[in-house]
Amino acid sequence: MTVAPPSNSYRPMEQVLYEMKKVIVGQDALLERLLVALLARGHVLVEGVPGLAKTLAIKTLAAAVGGDFRRVQFTPDLVPADLTGTRIYNQQLGEFQTSLGPVFTNLLLADEINRAPAKVQSALLEVMQERHVTIGRETHLVPNPFLVLATQNPIESEGTYALPEAQQDRFMLKVLVDYPTQTEEFVIVERMTRSLEPTQQIIDGEQLLAFQRAADAVYVDPALMEYAVRLARATRDPESAGRGDLRRLIEFGASPRASINLILGGRALAFIRGRDYALPQDVRDLVFDVLRHRLVLSYEALASNVSADGVIEQLLPGIPLPEASLIESRRGAHVVPSGR
Repeated sequence: MTVAPPSNSYRPMEQVLYEMKKVIVGQDALLERLLVALLARGHVLVEGVPGLAKTLAIKTLAAAVGGDFRRVQFTPDLVPADLTGTRIYNQQLGEFQTSLGPVFTNLLLADEINRAPAKVQSALLEVMQERHVTIGRETHLVPNPFLVLATQNPIESEGTYALPEAQQDRFMLKVLVDYPTQTEEFVIVERMTRSLEPTQQIIDGEQLLAFQRAADAVYVDPALMEYAVRLARATRDPESAGRGDLRRLIEFGASPRASINLILGGRALAFIRGRDYALPQDVRDLVFDVLRHRLVLSYEALASNVSADGVIEQLLPGIPLPEASLIESRRGAHVVPSGR
């Protein structure tokens, strides 16, 4: 398949996003977050009811970036070897051989991750963090790039194993997917009831790795880092945002992974938007996706039907955004690497 060469006439990842939107309707936030995670080497946890194109979104992304795609349907009888692989005895050769599991791919869809027991969840999360699997005495690296999209169904609890809060913290982003609007649903029905053109491959693996390096070089002002730290700290110490009344609603706040991922995600989002420097809005746009799964709410909050998003929304006004004009004036001459 012909790969479109990168060109300075358009933003590097903009055409990938456009190609995905030719298939997926009305899930702009999810598509953008997938690209953010891919550039920032993170992983995404998606929560939404069945039938909202979560599987189709990552399959379309894999086709657009030329990556291998695999899907694992999580069930209660799954064992870790079903994911990572195992050693099989070859009777003809009289020796054990390693059979690698489905995690050895570029894009992995872990469908309904909360249906598998803790051992299987832990095996997947270990691969996500370490990016390698040890089978027997051999260590095998997963391909690069590597992205895990895990989904969970919020409307069922029977036969499910909720992800512990500490394991949810390993996901860079948690995206909530809602029903489409009436207009969007009409377009979905119209599009899906006729033959779809195959998704065009826009970039290849080498170009994607170059874009990851270019995103790593995006300039982040210290004021933005301070803003990210203040946001994460406010979830642990609401008084710092002038909202001491929220302390009773928060059992545990976000870990330092939150502030790290706010900066990594903001940097990737700035690159997607065609800039070699991050602005406060880049970080602000990811606040809910980065923080919502890192808050452990108190029993009082749960009893009052208060969500993590509701708590974050009340904390935000107490932490003003840095001035974009000052950041732009301080960034100076910033050279874009050759991967752009």
